[in-house]
Amino acid sequence: MEIPVIRNVLEANTRLAGNLKRRFAEHGVLALNLISSPGAGKTTLLERTLKDLAGEFRMAVIEGDLQTDNDARRVAATGAQAVQINTDGGCHLDSGMVEDALASFQLDQIDILFIENVGNLVCPVEFDCGEDAKIALLSVTEGDDKPEKYPLLFHRAAVMLLNKIDLLPYVDFNTATAAAHARRLNKDLDLFEISCRTGEGLEPWYAWLRQAVQRKRNVNAAHGQA
Repeated sequence: MEIPVIRNVLEANTRLAGNLKRRFAEHGVLALNLISSPGAGKTTLLERTLKDLAGEFRMAVIEGDLQTDNDARRVAATGAQAVQINTDGGCHLDSGMVEDALASFQLDQIDILFIENVGNLVCPVEFDCGEDAKIALLSVTEGDDKPEKYPLLFHRAAVMLLNKIDLLPYVDFNTATAAAHARRLNKDLDLFEISCRTGEGLEPWYAWLRQAVQRKRNVNAAHGQA
């Protein structure tokens, strides 16, 4: 009797992610997968980052949403390249979607590629999109227990951005508690408290990006890549 074997959907995605990593490495592209709940401020963060660092880096964005191209339009208004992926109900982006979106870009003309994933703290974490790092964005309006309740993202992320700190006087959120939960999961996590609305705290985030780009360039130089 033949027994059908159904392979894990993540297996195929992992293979594609490996191909994407090689492509990004060949072109010296720093790829960052930005993950948060809906409304945490991903697109606003990108708008500020794209505008403020426009003179330093060539940047592009892959936008993931269930419907509409609203966020891609906001990103494109900054002058950055943008491609919209509509998942039509899907809760995450995967490597195949990202690979298809790359057809719209010339990778040798990009320093940083931001992948703004579908708003969700669970599904997007499981699917590697070939990124160099996952960036977790948490807003103070969500609750300081989110790292404890959704541990995988904060365990795998390189950076946690704690957004909307200008609202701290008006919400019941303890930044030390959120940080403790997150660092219990990931002792190497870089954590920045920011307000995309006021600009507070964004410079350390920009410094992290500069260092990450330089690290990628150094690795490529060591391997004789462009």
